Amino acid sequence: MSPPLIALVGSPNSGKTTLFNALTGLRGKVGNYPGVTVDRKEGFVSTPLGAVEVVDLPGLYSLEPLSEDERISSRVLRGEMPGEAPPDGIVVVADATSLERSLPFVAEVIGLGRPVLLALTMVDELKARGGSVDLFRLQKALGIPVIGVVGTRGLGMGDLKEKLFSPSSWGTPLPVADPSTAAWTESVLSQSSRIQPRPSRLTKKLDAFVLHPVLGIALFLGVMAAFFQTIFTWAVPAMDILAGLLDLAADGVLRTLPQAWYADLLANGVIRGVGAVVAFLPQLALLFGILFLMEASGYMARAAFVIDRVMGAAGLEGRSFLSLLSSHACAVPGILSARAIPSRNIRLATILASPLATCSARLPVYTLLISAFIPPEKILGPFTLQGFTLMGLYLLGGVSAVLVAALLRRGPLKGSSLPFYLELPPYRAPSLWSGVVQVWGRIALFLRRAGTVILAGSVILWCLLHFPGDAPEGLDGAARNRHIIENSLAADMGRALEPLTAPLGFDWRINVGLIGAFGARELMISTLGQVYALEDGGEGSLRSRLGRALHGPDGAQSALDFPSALALLVFFAYALLCLSTLAVMRRETGGWGWPALSFFGLLALAWGLAALTRVVAS
Repeated sequence: MSPPLIALVGSPNSGKTTLFNALTGLRGKVGNYPGVTVDRKEGFVSTPLGAVEVVDLPGLYSLEPLSEDERISSRVLRGEMPGEAPPDGIVVVADATSLERSLPFVAEVIGLGRPVLLALTMVDELKARGGSVDLFRLQKALGIPVIGVVGTRGLGMGDLKEKLFSPSSWGTPLPVADPSTAAWTESVLSQSSRIQPRPSRLTKKLDAFVLHPVLGIALFLGVMAAFFQTIFTWAVPAMDILAGLLDLAADGVLRTLPQAWYADLLANGVIRGVGAVVAFLPQLALLFGILFLMEASGYMARAAFVIDRVMGAAGLEGRSFLSLLSSHACAVPGILSARAIPSRNIRLATILASPLATCSARLPVYTLLISAFIPPEKILGPFTLQGFTLMGLYLLGGVSAVLVAALLRRGPLKGSSLPFYLELPPYRAPSLWSGVVQVWGRIALFLRRAGTVILAGSVILWCLLHFPGDAPEGLDGAARNRHIIENSLAADMGRALEPLTAPLGFDWRINVGLIGAFGARELMISTLGQVYALEDGGEGSLRSRLGRALHGPDGAQSALDFPSALALLVFFAYALLCLSTLAVMRRETGGWGWPALSFFGLLALAWGLAALTRVVAS
């Protein structure tokens, strides 16, 4: 007998995801619904009576959907999703501090005729702000079980788990004649003896500044500056320690195993190849952690509200900002999140602009080049030139994305916009456990990528750098390795592209990295890591090896000079070097037309701006 299937549904910012994480812990999994690419988050919950399968549906405000995400949620709740079993019960998650806004949706779900349970979140905040609700009377007024929960503290979770296993015992909801009438909502609230909570004084005071049309934008820029400086500065010590441990492991392999090809493959191809990317794990953890804090505290929604004015000038909307911001982690979920945009033309413009947002895969390349070529001079207080350079690259990607979208909206994708509706939650202290769950999920995805795509790419790259492997007699050590890689198949492939990349100052080493970057941008780091490990013996971190190649007398030739390094930064900022992104764009746009235009158009733009950058920097 299969476990009961419970659908978890609610509006954005209702605490639904926090409740799902509290129920499933780290056991939640993300997949796709049959035939579509909308995320399907599911997990199993242990209850006193047995296991229960819980599905966290995309957020929605009504069963009359506007966006693709909402449409999928509505179809699942109605039992109309092909290949998807209808839920045995539905748990509606509602914020207790704004219950009146959720009741019409609760009534719609009750009208489906399935067992329904109402989980009221933020009941502790309701009490702290002087409000109250009689859960027993509310349950009687609605005819469904009502449980107050605080997912971040585990309150009410035991009662909720007891109910989940047997939705058939939830009772029969009371019929609702017309849930859209404010007479009905007020009647339910009065029967439940609800006392309206006081407005959050903290939220009111902060919003006077955060939502200001001028000060709000200034604050946003300040937050972004601190964001990037933190990512660049705080992570460096941990990165150096991790890189040192990986180098020690590689050296240990070379000392322990016989001098054979398999020892070099394991040390330089696997440990140093993959390790050159894994060493940036602390930076990515900080990136995801800070993004979580901004979202969980309530600031992210306000940033979208403030930037909506800027988005509007470009023919976009606040939901486009959220998609572009999601693309800073990875363009794939950023593109998928554009389904929440009701307008087809705005959704297409957002999808085509998303690859310009600086994804986390670009971060290791940016960090490496900035560390090697930009001095760590202090500019303003704790802010350094390196931090401002990183922020400038992120701003370059963001501004370029908005400009590209604006051109599309004034050209082939012009048309009217729909109103932008976004509920602003009160400011709240983020849950440490929820943060750990979300950051770990991102890190686990990165590690899986490092263990599959990047590992495979690093091994293939090692083979290309060592084939055919001939070297004159009398050469040994770094000189022999240098001769082998400079006469390898990889070098031949890279040199074949040099007529195209010579104006940018890229040699064959960089070209090989660019070829690998189509599978994973991080392979640029793996390329440089393996090349310099072979050329100078692999002592020290990749950043230090790059510095020795630039300034040292050891004879290793640098792949870049300063103008070329700046050109590479600009090229990486614009080129769409990601097969996964192209594949998702094809699925979301319904063909290869728009992805092909985006790929070749951005490639030409990247080449032109990189060449211009090198000329100016020279």
